[in-house]
Amino acid sequence: MAKHVAVLMGGWSAERPVSLRSGKACADSLERQGFKVSRIDVGRDIPAVLADLKPDVALVMLHGRGGEDGTVQGVLEVMGIPYSHSGVFASAVAMQKDAAKLVLAQAGVPVAEGLVATRQEASKGHLIAPPYVIKPVAEGSSFGVFLVQEGQSHPPQELYRNDWAFGDRLLIEKFVPGKELTCAVIKDEPTEVIEIVPTVRFYDYEAKYAPGGSKHELPAKLLPKVYQEVRRLTLAAHRALGCRGVSRADFRFDDRVEGIGGLFCLEVNTQPGMTETSLVPELAAYGGISFDELARWMVEDASLNR
Repeated sequence: MAKHVAVLMGGWSAERPVSLRSGKACADSLERQGFKVSRIDVGRDIPAVLADLKPDVALVMLHGRGGEDGTVQGVLEVMGIPYSHSGVFASAVAMQKDAAKLVLAQAGVPVAEGLVATRQEASKGHLIAPPYVIKPVAEGSSFGVFLVQEGQSHPPQELYRNDWAFGDRLLIEKFVPGKELTCAVIKDEPTEVIEIVPTVRFYDYEAKYAPGGSKHELPAKLLPKVYQEVRRLTLAAHRALGCRGVSRADFRFDDRVEGIGGLFCLEVNTQPGMTETSLVPELAAYGGISFDELARWMVEDASLNR
């Protein structure tokens, strides 16, 4: 009998639309390969839905809060349903950018200097000298991210908004100029490295997900020493956080600095996107792993106690 896979997607985070696309792409692929697939748009009733369906495995295609932060992973552990990607602890730590930075720095992975502040503190005045980046401690996909340019007299007005939906704890980080790089871990091996070249001013949500929002240079044009260091640090970050399955690390590289001194890890995504414009499927394909093979491997790799 075909293995029954529950593809968990949607959810209630700001990244819901991307998650639905990731989930659909994987569900379509698994159905093509003969798996029995239940597509679940995850709501607060997820324990009852899973209890009713009794799937063999859960493929977690949720992004952001509620799905990538250890909470759904905890539900799956309690219910004894093997699942893909990282476990409760790694998911929770990676999602909290400030905690993740401490773990990465301890493991020798360079991170940008910065501090955590409340939204109120960040809106009053510059807490570090511009240019700097403001990002919510626990959001993904560049939601609520602002680049404060040199010469800006005041933090962004958006911080005052009553309908601000990205939490009150913000990370204020020194802006690292230069290249945006990304590298994934698949089957416990680092992939090749992509340089993301935004066709717009800043690699924001639109640049990530709108067709033509950015160009992907694969393999990235870097000095061999820098290129291999990105791959080494990607695997080191994956292991330091205790990630499992597929993860993706994002970097900035200030190429004005000689050697590898300008390389900084921004974050590790424990459930990276699997849409048609996503980076992980592109990296996998470049390494000879088709989308179908990647989706199947994530299901085969599923377990408990991750």
